[in-house]
Amino acid sequence: MSQENSCCRVCSRGLYSCHWREPSENKRKHACCWFSVVTLASLLSLCWMYICLVAFNDREDVNWQGFTKLKRWVNWFMVLIIVSAVITSYCVLLLLFALFQVALKEPLDLHWLHKILVFFGVMFITFGVVGISLQWKQEWPTVPLSLQATGPFLQFGAVGALTLLSPLVFRSFYVAETAWSRAVIALAFVAVSAAIFLCPLAIQSPCLLSELPVKPELIGHRGAPMLAPENTMMSFNSSIACGVTAFETDVQISKDKIPFLMHDNHSEFLSRTTNVKEKLPDKLSSSSYNITWEELQTLNAGEWFLKTDPFHSVSQLPEDERKAAGNQTIPSLRELLDLAQEHNISVMFDLYSSNQKDDTNHTVSTILGSGINPRLILWLPPAEREAVISTAPGFIQVYNKDTDRLKKGDHLNVKYSNLSTKRISELRQKNVSVNLWVVNERWLFSLLWCAGASSVTTNSCHLLKEMDRPDWVMAPLTYRIAWIVVDVLSFLIMTGLFIWQRRTHVLCPRRGTETQRNNTPAWSDKELSPFLTTG
Repeated sequence: MSQENSCCRVCSRGLYSCHWREPSENKRKHACCWFSVVTLASLLSLCWMYICLVAFNDREDVNWQGFTKLKRWVNWFMVLIIVSAVITSYCVLLLLFALFQVALKEPLDLHWLHKILVFFGVMFITFGVVGISLQWKQEWPTVPLSLQATGPFLQFGAVGALTLLSPLVFRSFYVAETAWSRAVIALAFVAVSAAIFLCPLAIQSPCLLSELPVKPELIGHRGAPMLAPENTMMSFNSSIACGVTAFETDVQISKDKIPFLMHDNHSEFLSRTTNVKEKLPDKLSSSSYNITWEELQTLNAGEWFLKTDPFHSVSQLPEDERKAAGNQTIPSLRELLDLAQEHNISVMFDLYSSNQKDDTNHTVSTILGSGINPRLILWLPPAEREAVISTAPGFIQVYNKDTDRLKKGDHLNVKYSNLSTKRISELRQKNVSVNLWVVNERWLFSLLWCAGASSVTTNSCHLLKEMDRPDWVMAPLTYRIAWIVVDVLSFLIMTGLFIWQRRTHVLCPRRGTETQRNNTPAWSDKELSPFLTTG
């Protein structure tokens, strides 16, 4: 087999250009431009995939938004993850084949089908970014927050990638025909290298510490919704086994003034988590004020969990637990208070109503009538706070906004992305209790643990309870030594490669492939120089 028809060449050439038998004789004027497009598409897809993985913590928000608009519960976020992973894998593989083409001095003749697919991939990512910016912009702060957890390791990976790609840059430097081209290549490479080598100076992570704070307590978000249907007694009982210190739930008021547990509060608020369509179709679009407690008790609040499997956890449940999950009903607030009092667990809840005053009065009356210790009630609704303090001074008041008026002993409950890790540490130093919601992933829990959060509201209490330490903790001095050693090793390796490339270019200049030596050039040094300069 000739050199130009070796297995490696044929596979690389065929997969990139669809020229399986012999190299293309055509000179494509825009080969370098398309290589740049593939490179940018690969970087863009990797960044998009990173955003999707970071946002995985909040996947329930996406699915819930999809349900409210389409009235159909589908794991939309998992569909997004799968499509994004396919696009990312395709773009990265295409870039690798392009680099193989360069290393083998084969023509960069990108096939038209690849061009179309890359275009659609970029359009999909563009629509995704625009969609987040318009419909889910509160998710963007999660990205810089995540870099505090991944930044040190991304820098190590960037140093490794720079070292691996440096031979191509050095070769482009030596084959460049003008001093101006060499200067551009040298300056660009030095600038990129300096940015990567020195970026740890700007990396700030709460996990770069010497003394680890106490592990945050766990608050069950609507119970333990990965183990049982949300806002059911089975769910709250399951969260007790996780060691939660508080239940988080949502309270609404029925027509006959009975407070009950239900999160959804829009039109058709019962359709996602109950069988109201089959059981009470005439009540489908009713508000909670139009449905009696007796009617609510006829609804099944567990079958949806088995059918939709919102967290892909049903298959992990024993048969008896699956059967119990399918027979759940809507619980009253009084049932939850009795359970909380029995196990000495706090209760925190939201009130969803256009009539906050009446709902507050009925809810407070139910709580006071239950006999529960008032110090177990974490009062979150802000609308009638002064009246509640007057009526039930024993309740612990929890605030949902960070203000300068917070003082020692106060309790704050906010979305995790609304507070910086630095601000969390400042509040904890003032002895303000800080609870962050909703925290499901290990990396996020680890980061907030390092920052000193008091507690987190979570869907995955059974997973977080198993963590004895954050995923990583490193003393600042240890990290500085590590990144300096990695940078120095990379610099020495690249210096050696630069010298080797110089000797190779001077002592044994490249003459090309067999085709090129027969005066039918597939890729001459003259053609290679502008491509590598662009790349």
